[in-house]
Amino acid sequence: MKKIVSIITSVLLFAPLASHAQIDENTITYDEDEVVLFTNDEGEQEQIELPESMTYDLDSLLYDYHQRTYLAVDSTCDLPNVNPEYTDEEIIARLKRLPTIIEMPFNKVVKQFIDKYSEGRLRRTISLMLGAENFFMPIFEEALESYGLPLELKYLPIVESALNPRAVSRAGATGLWQFMLTTGKNYGLEVNSLVDERCDPVLSTYAAAHYLSDLYHIFGDWNLVIAAYNCGPENIKKAIHRANGERDYWQIYPYLPRETRGYVPSFIAVNYMMNYYCDHNICPIRATLPEKTDTIMLDRDVHMEQISHVLGIDIDQVVELNPQYRQNIVNGNSKLSALRLPTKYIDAFIDNADSIYAYNASELLSRRHIVEVRDEAPAPRTYTRSYTSNRSYSSRHSSRHSSSSKSSKKSSRKSSKSKSKDVTVRKGDTLSSIAKRNGTTVNNLKKLNKMKGTTIKKGNKIRVK
Repeated sequence: MKKIVSIITSVLLFAPLASHAQIDENTITYDEDEVVLFTNDEGEQEQIELPESMTYDLDSLLYDYHQRTYLAVDSTCDLPNVNPEYTDEEIIARLKRLPTIIEMPFNKVVKQFIDKYSEGRLRRTISLMLGAENFFMPIFEEALESYGLPLELKYLPIVESALNPRAVSRAGATGLWQFMLTTGKNYGLEVNSLVDERCDPVLSTYAAAHYLSDLYHIFGDWNLVIAAYNCGPENIKKAIHRANGERDYWQIYPYLPRETRGYVPSFIAVNYMMNYYCDHNICPIRATLPEKTDTIMLDRDVHMEQISHVLGIDIDQVVELNPQYRQNIVNGNSKLSALRLPTKYIDAFIDNADSIYAYNASELLSRRHIVEVRDEAPAPRTYTRSYTSNRSYSSRHSSRHSSSSKSSKKSSRKSSKSKSKDVTVRKGDTLSSIAKRNGTTVNNLKKLNKMKGTTIKKGNKIRVK
């Protein structure tokens, strides 16, 4: 199951909601974390892997400053805590009324996903999404409109990430629109150690709109586009080939990866739930409008803690307004980089820029740009100990040192003696031959032996060193 850091506890959530199952437990069971299991028309059991966003813990979805600050349980909503049962015909009629270009058909798989979203913990997730959409839907709609795309695609990030700008999938897909690294870079999103623009709500949304537009030019069918967005166009092409050229999502369905089989049904179910939540007695979490924000372009690095300290703004707010910066550092040194702040702080930043950049910079921005190289190793250290506080110890130590010195002198003399060398004069020896054999000179031999002449006798001892 996807790991997401939980930032807020369930204190802010409403109490667990009771629900009435709308499905026959003999034909379908749920694995809460991974798959939907059901029996098909041939009596065989099939598995549909849930999109990861359907497996998130509800607490984990209250992930950022906006959610914590601007969302709250609506105490005025008094809908009964019951999930009513509806006939297939009633659900079909509602799907028909949705003002969409994308086909929203009904079948047993779509029905199962509607049931899944309208009960249990996913019922509460829909409640949260209804509140959180206030932050993101204007961005989504503007980008989709700019590319001439169906506006119902604005609900795709609910399926992708449960509207979490920092969501990371098991495969490494990141952000609201769950871009893989290569695809994100192909669509102009910068990713490095300091920045991940896949987490930027605006930039990633325009990149996603561009990608969806390209996919539509390839497949010409929105259900295939949505499936390709999930598993990649190559997998859709393979499925079409295995289905003998069929280009209907529901005909290539058996040849798709398990998660993709649940992806389009989940998208249809989310569109249904975001429009007909009231019919299922789901109370939206109440949202108040966040502060207006604006951006300022920076040409120097700045840590968000510097901004928070000098301007007196909650650092969590700065971080969540700028989710693309991975280390809480706006890397203006690399290129002009955008910092988003509440509008009321923009002028304050400009007026206090020097103080902001200077605050604790050596610690928060600790990268060195110039360093000296040591040319040679330092001389080894010598240590001297001094004992002055204990007289008797000093006296003993001095006596021992004195005795030690005498011993050392004796040893030195012994050592000197041991280094001297005498040889016995042999028949026919001369001072010259003896000097040559022992690596010395005649003059040295004469000095060592206090000789005036050069006469030597066989059997005499001659010092050679």
